[in-house]
Amino acid sequence: MTGIKDILHPKAVISRSFYGLKDHSALIGALDQLVDNMLIPRGVFACDNLITLGKSLGFLDDRALMGAFQRHAGTSGERGAVWRLATLVWAARTALRVEGDFVECGCYKGVSARIISEVVGFADLPRHYYLYDLFEHDESMPHHHMLEHSATLVDQVRERFADMPNVTITQGRVPDSLAQAAPDKIAFMHLDLNNAEAEVGALEVLFDRISPGGVLILDDFGWMAYKAQQVAEVSWMAERGYHILELPTGQGMVIK
Repeated sequence: MTGIKDILHPKAVISRSFYGLKDHSALIGALDQLVDNMLIPRGVFACDNLITLGKSLGFLDDRALMGAFQRHAGTSGERGAVWRLATLVWAARTALRVEGDFVECGCYKGVSARIISEVVGFADLPRHYYLYDLFEHDESMPHHHMLEHSATLVDQVRERFADMPNVTITQGRVPDSLAQAAPDKIAFMHLDLNNAEAEVGALEVLFDRISPGGVLILDDFGWMAYKAQQVAEVSWMAERGYHILELPTGQGMVIK
């Protein structure tokens, strides 16, 4: 047998970053069998609940992306989401062609926003990056608990962006917190709120501010655990004549 340990392609990505499994070792055994059945065992990506075979994985050759990724993606979940991060970086680069600021609702630790910022050189751009999150969790909040939610997380994120004065971090519940600080024009928007009501609320306030050609990425759109978001957002967009592209990464994408 060849097996995943003997994969030929230097860019193969194999990770334990899978969700909803009973037994990770069983998955690794199944991947061994898949790889052994390939005529040319190359281009394997297996993490973040995504398995592909024989793909070029060209984003792994992107030095700017991978440099920032190595500096800031520390946990297995963050590292397993490299294809999602590549999608975000593509969207941010594309958004530089149009007018407007950057927005991320549900920034959590600020990892993806920091990676994007370093790749596009955001600190030197005449734009602003608006980040929103609750940063804490209690049972009254309409989202599930994340491992590093705490009373000090917002300060940690502020420290992460201390060298970037054109980043504004707002703590509070979206969409209510958008009244505290929000751009008039948006080039890039990333929604990752894990909650249908909050995301539709953000769209109600911000979507019309996205410039023509601006890019919207919906992180949870294609995940079964967040099916309510997909249903709500498909309906909301259809009423306005837009269709959301569901990506294999679980993300959704709209170009305004």
